[in-house]
Amino acid sequence: MSVSHSPAPNTTLAAHLAALIGARICHDLISPVGAIGNGLELLQMAAGADGPEMGLIADSVAAARSRILFFRIAYGVALPDQMLGGAEITGLLREIDRGGRVRIAWEVADDLPRPEARLAFLALQCCEAALPWGGTVHFARAGAAWRITATAARLRVDPGLWGNLSLEQPDTRVAPSEVQFALLPVLLAEMGRHLNARISDTDIVLQF
Repeated sequence: MSVSHSPAPNTTLAAHLAALIGARICHDLISPVGAIGNGLELLQMAAGADGPEMGLIADSVAAARSRILFFRIAYGVALPDQMLGGAEITGLLREIDRGGRVRIAWEVADDLPRPEARLAFLALQCCEAALPWGGTVHFARAGAAWRITATAARLRVDPGLWGNLSLEQPDTRVAPSEVQFALLPVLLAEMGRHLNARISDTDIVLQF
């Protein structure tokens, strides 16, 4: 499957507005989540409170913060001159990976332009949708070319969703949990990228 098209102006505008909304939501949420984490630390120091309950709250706060930061990159505004450090991306994905059913093998050490990281993060969410029973998603990048491989003993692939990645006008009538399948093709086309996907019983290979 290959993709080569230019997004319609109204599609590009919708994607830009969605990015602004995503950035606003993430910006407004990250501060209170951080405040909850700080308050939890103060409680632990002042009262010496410890135990499984406090551990559960701390883990939940850390997971929420990591997901918000992930969403800010995947769905927020991404200007070409904005860069993300390799260590920052690796650290964030390590937190996302912790305790999850999907293992993330990120073998991209370089700093990345934010639009590139956004494409990779959306592709990760597409792969996660096909790995409900767990698996591994491996990322490699040579120059500007990405190769993303999702592997599992068993996949769940919705042909309609994966076919959406090749549509000139992607179908936006998707569930909230599937929005990545509508947004990724728009952003790929906007950046003049070609997407090739190979899907077998046990792996998915995406190249763009």
